[in-house]
Amino acid sequence: MSGLPLQLIVGLGNPGPEYAQTRHNAGFWVVDELARRHGGVFRSESKYQSQVARIRVEGVDLWLQKPQSFMNRSGGAILSLSAFYRIEPAAMLIAHDELDLPVGVLRLKEGGGHGGHNGLRDAIASLGDSFWRLRLGIDHPGDRSLVVGYALSRAPRAEQDLLDTAVQRAVEAIPALLTQGAQKVMNELHSTQGEK
Repeated sequence: MSGLPLQLIVGLGNPGPEYAQTRHNAGFWVVDELARRHGGVFRSESKYQSQVARIRVEGVDLWLQKPQSFMNRSGGAILSLSAFYRIEPAAMLIAHDELDLPVGVLRLKEGGGHGGHNGLRDAIASLGDSFWRLRLGIDHPGDRSLVVGYALSRAPRAEQDLLDTAVQRAVEAIPALLTQGAQKVMNELHSTQGEK
């Protein structure tokens, strides 16, 4: 079984310490942990409006990117880096928080819509929709009017523990994704967690 030919893993989030621990920054947490485990160091790259790191996993060189243009304007930052390095959307994985999954549930998906996620909406507008997504469930507050405040707030301790575990599992899935392919990782992620 061949691996997924990834070249770029993007974490979606908002820059600044006031957002660092909020649910909407779950994508940042994934790439931060990837960098920590694989010896990557993020540096600011103003030409890409991003923090960027380089890591090597299973013999594959990967870019890690954290757009610093705020969530709703993530697409331009991703496009600037991917265009410079000639990375096609099919070789990108974007990690993001997901309201439509229970807290801590992970899903891997190729293509599709944005589901109301403004970071994905902007990425799709810039890149098309053929990139891979790693969706990290944060659950839904139950009322659309509460979504913004909920996503931009910190999770209570019990939920944060589930999110932290999901981040670890996401990072642990990357080597298998690169060597064994998406279907195997999907099967493992989707069979070990509850459905919604």
